Amino acid sequence: MPRPPQGMAMKLPSLNIQILLGCVLGIFAGRWLSTAPDIAPTVLYGAKLTGTLFLDLLRMVLVPLVFASIVSGVANLRAHHQMHTVWKTTLAFFFGTMGLAILLGFAAAHLFRPGEGLHLAMFADATRQYQAQHMPLADYIARFLHGLFQNPFKALANGEILAVVMIALFFGIALVVGGERFRQLRSLIDELLALCLLIVGWIMRLAPLGLAALLLQLVATQDLALLASLGAFSGVVIGTTLLHGLIVLPALLWLITRVSPLTFFKGAREALLTAFVTSSSAATLPITLRCTEQHLHVRQDVARFVVPLGATLNMDGTALYEAAAALFVARLAGIELDVAQQMIIFFVAMLGAIGAPGIPSVGMLSMVLVLESVGLPTEAIALLLPIDRLLDTVRTAVNVEGDMIGSLVVQHVTTVAE
Repeated sequence: MPRPPQGMAMKLPSLNIQILLGCVLGIFAGRWLSTAPDIAPTVLYGAKLTGTLFLDLLRMVLVPLVFASIVSGVANLRAHHQMHTVWKTTLAFFFGTMGLAILLGFAAAHLFRPGEGLHLAMFADATRQYQAQHMPLADYIARFLHGLFQNPFKALANGEILAVVMIALFFGIALVVGGERFRQLRSLIDELLALCLLIVGWIMRLAPLGLAALLLQLVATQDLALLASLGAFSGVVIGTTLLHGLIVLPALLWLITRVSPLTFFKGAREALLTAFVTSSSAATLPITLRCTEQHLHVRQDVARFVVPLGATLNMDGTALYEAAAALFVARLAGIELDVAQQMIIFFVAMLGAIGAPGIPSVGMLSMVLVLESVGLPTEAIALLLPIDRLLDTVRTAVNVEGDMIGSLVVQHVTTVAE
């Protein structure tokens, strides 16, 4: 038998391909297992152990990653302290449009109600825990406000996500105000973030197996109505994201700067198409900058601050998706989220985008963050990930569009201020 040439090793498919194959394998194995009741309990037990291990590993790294990424993201504003008007206008626009996107996601999820009536047995434990903790709205809001500010060590040890986010914001702002006095601490936080990302890379090697196990459990215990519900959810998210990108953002652009949507899309089309194909704001960044400066005629000093910052901080499409997905998962679990819990999702989905690292798994981690913030089952990422690649193309294009529109708005506001 001929041997392969020495020094040549078999090249594995990319992680995205491995995850896709794992999802397909899990779906087919789950359908087959539903016809084999004799071995189903044993296989389901092994799948539950594997899926739980994968989720626990994600939870293990979630808190330090969230803390380090938010502190690092806010602290990076220090380099632009001389551009107060620019960065204040930039942040106001980014957070304003992300807030609109989240509200739009909530509105669409409430209007079309994907997932309603389909309660998954796999999420029964989460439903019981939610019912046991349910309390009146006034008490819930009081507990929410009380939970924002806690002992940092207690919050980090107990995984209190909202408190960790608030602590990280205060740390990041203090590093900006402190300037060069805290240079070593900023370097330490950046190294912590790099360390967390290294560990995430290790965990993601198990993603194909972990997601296959989670999907096997879901498909083996559910009927085809689940697939129809996922299709409906995908349609709602894509339609709402396009509404935000084709109507809301261009309308804001015209109202503030009087630049017509047609002029904008003509100048931005190259970057938008690249973002759609690559599903990566970071990979599209050079093209986004070129379109912004050469086609949309934004000043270089404004474009080179707003666009790179937006590539990691401004995530309209992602925020919209996470808001709609949280309500979708809640309905699958038989839970109706109240106003206070939707306020928490609004808060977490927006702040979770600050300093988000540009890695393939970051969407999964931020979705775990949002689900955990209101006690929803994190096992739901097994449902969302198979459709995530399709949804990611549209939301990334809208994310990049928001960066380019933001640069035009910031240039107009700073020019008027002068």
